[in-house]
Amino acid sequence: MEGTKRIPVLMYHRAGTAHNNWESRYCIAPDQFAKHMHRLAAQNMRACSLADFFAWIRGEKGLPDGSFLLTFDDGFLGVYEHAAPVLHELGWPATVFLVSKLIDGRDVWCKNEYPNGVTYPLLAMKHIDAMRHMGFSFHSHTRQHPDLTDLSDDELVNELAGSRQDLKDLLGEEVRYLAYPYGKYNDHVINAARTAGYEAAFSTQPGFNRHDIDPFRIRRLDISGTDSPDMLTRKIHYGSNDGSWRQTVKYYKGRVADRLGIKL
Repeated sequence: MEGTKRIPVLMYHRAGTAHNNWESRYCIAPDQFAKHMHRLAAQNMRACSLADFFAWIRGEKGLPDGSFLLTFDDGFLGVYEHAAPVLHELGWPATVFLVSKLIDGRDVWCKNEYPNGVTYPLLAMKHIDAMRHMGFSFHSHTRQHPDLTDLSDDELVNELAGSRQDLKDLLGEEVRYLAYPYGKYNDHVINAARTAGYEAAFSTQPGFNRHDIDPFRIRRLDISGTDSPDMLTRKIHYGSNDGSWRQTVKYYKGRVADRLGIKL
């Protein structure tokens, strides 16, 4: 099949104002997000839809070089306020993974993690409906955002099957995909997700996705609010969460060593 042989998936969280260094790890300023997207557009990269991504994974559809999938975890209101207008202007789709019992609420799972204990608003149904008309798709990030590897079998059913049903009722369509909260999963969680009816799930493991990727271990690149456009493009080029120049040097040193038969 002609076209790209690998597709990166980008993972963002909140778009808005970060109030400390901890928040900047998960929050990107609106102007910085716009710079990210316009840099990718200038490099002839284009966001593909979730449906096209999985058709490509299954070998049913070719996608051009420069294709990538854009995802947002948690469903922050700032994605509607700041990211959606940029993507609408570019005509690019994206996917948001929602915490189904906290729609129109706040990210209370982070209350004990934030240094200042602050929480932020999440999308309400009116925002979700508007974003669906802009090309966004919505899937599951569980009901309450727990670490799935800590749950009992009954709790897994509640979080996985429960969230899928919640969102199906709200959206009026099948919910096929899951993003593991905190990126944490194991074989037991994968089996529970499959039993709950999901067709694939997204991890936080960096790297590229190729046709032979395990659909329950989809790789994603973690994009931080502190990433410059140059760092973003390096992350995508190397399939790495390290966007520094060190990664570039390490990569080319490895290439030279391989050609010379040197073990580093």
